[in-house]
Amino acid sequence: MTQRSFSLDLTDPDATTQLAKTIAPRLGAGDVLLFTGDIGAGKTHFARALIQSLLPEPEDVPSPTFTLVQIYEVYQFEIWHADLYRLTSPDEVVELGLIDAFSDALCLVEWPDRLAELAPSSALSVSMRMTEHPGQRALTFTWEAAKWDEKLAGLDDL
Repeated sequence: MTQRSFSLDLTDPDATTQLAKTIAPRLGAGDVLLFTGDIGAGKTHFARALIQSLLPEPEDVPSPTFTLVQIYEVYQFEIWHADLYRLTSPDEVVELGLIDAFSDALCLVEWPDRLAELAPSSALSVSMRMTEHPGQRALTFTWEAAKWDEKLAGLDDL
């Protein structure tokens, strides 16, 4: 498989929110997004905006830092938002049930390095980093699975 990618500069938190809202309706069960970046890079902000835009009713979307996983019900599938920062072994990921969720839920995973070899090869990697400008973020999407070509079509023009 050929790896593809593109990058975007997000000028402020509102731009991050808008991108998340734009991609959200293109996602569904079996899609996995792996978020990398330093603490404060915007991973949770992006995931929160994406989840809120898919929920049938407005709802608070807390960071799963302490609960490890938050699960949300939408019309046709579940959304699993996982923060694996505090995990020390891929075995703990299996105990959470996250591996099974990869096939039948939309999964948003922060700190995916904790997955090690359990990370699905069909996932979309979302790398975020702060820039020298306050509030601005640089985001890079990277993928190999062909399904992301269609799901991300036109986003590189934003």
